Amino acid sequence: MLTSQRSLFDIPREVCYLNAAAWSPLPLAVQEAGRRGVGRKGQPWTIEEAFPSHQYERARNAAARLIHADANDLALISSVAYGVATAAKGLTIAPGSRVLVLQDDHASPVLEWMARSAEGGFVVETVERLSDGDWTAAILASIGRQGAAPVAIASISWVHWCDGGVVDLGRVAAALRAQGAALLIDATHGAGVLSMDVQTLDPDFVVFPTYKWLLGPYGRAFLYVAKRHQDKTPLEQTAFGRRAVRAEQATYLADTRYVPDARRFDMGERDHFMSLEMASIGMEMAAGWGGAAIVERLSLLTARLVDGLSGLNVSVAPTRVRAPHVLCLGFPGCMPDGLVRRLAAENIHIAARLGRARISPHVYNDETDIDRFVAAMWRALSP
Repeated sequence: MLTSQRSLFDIPREVCYLNAAAWSPLPLAVQEAGRRGVGRKGQPWTIEEAFPSHQYERARNAAARLIHADANDLALISSVAYGVATAAKGLTIAPGSRVLVLQDDHASPVLEWMARSAEGGFVVETVERLSDGDWTAAILASIGRQGAAPVAIASISWVHWCDGGVVDLGRVAAALRAQGAALLIDATHGAGVLSMDVQTLDPDFVVFPTYKWLLGPYGRAFLYVAKRHQDKTPLEQTAFGRRAVRAEQATYLADTRYVPDARRFDMGERDHFMSLEMASIGMEMAAGWGGAAIVERLSLLTARLVDGLSGLNVSVAPTRVRAPHVLCLGFPGCMPDGLVRRLAAENIHIAARLGRARISPHVYNDETDIDRFVAAMWRALSP
């Protein structure tokens, strides 16, 4: 069983950090990679010619490993919103059709479609959360609703950012496929923790960043593009997205045809020496522990938390519909005013999300952290 990895992080014992779903602390090894990257940019004449290419492919391969993808199907991008915009640029959404999004989902997989809907003549339909938090059932009901317009694409989070609900992607993908609809997955809160095999699932697009569960920096994200979409026009026009546009050639624009795989979708200015290696190391650490071991560890911590809060007037979604690593507490009426601030004053860090308290442990947490949080909640909420 995976034990707490706290020693690999710069987290003082008095700090109880339960907010990985906002941003994760950087492991010591990732911090050191960042310092090396700054040094390279400080002395660029020391950078070997093959170094940039090695960094691109190391990161691409690390990201591909997390979702069992071919590295040729991964693009290096900057954010989830960038990936969604890339997908939307390449898709033709039929007028009158539906684009499904989740109620209160994060802005990234939603706003692009809202911005395009009037001009495109399609409808953005919000799938409402069921009372038991079963997002899968809600999505399937929307897909199959009698008399509704056809679905063009579902653009949805795998794990809902503000309630921790998890979507059964296999069932949703099958239902969409039966209608000839596409699937875009925001895997921000799933990649590196929950298991995904894109070879089996066959989504159209999967996008995820590194700064949360993958223990990496901001400004690094990855876009999986199914081969059937790799002939589309990228969001940015870059030299490295073309077959032979090179400064060292006698003819600069020698061959402006796009490269034949997902590399055509790589973002401009991808030479981030400060962050590429950081992202790679964080993802490689996660892969080394293994998603199953991480899930087992975090499930134990969240189960301990739920048990400890038993008797307090808070609600938790059933285990069958929530992710094992993102736990959201509901309150009668609304969350007590100032709860997050009061906990922070005790060096216990969680997040407030749409009237709920979101607790998201990672591998650096241990049982002491959970017990501290539980004790603090009892003090805060007991009559």
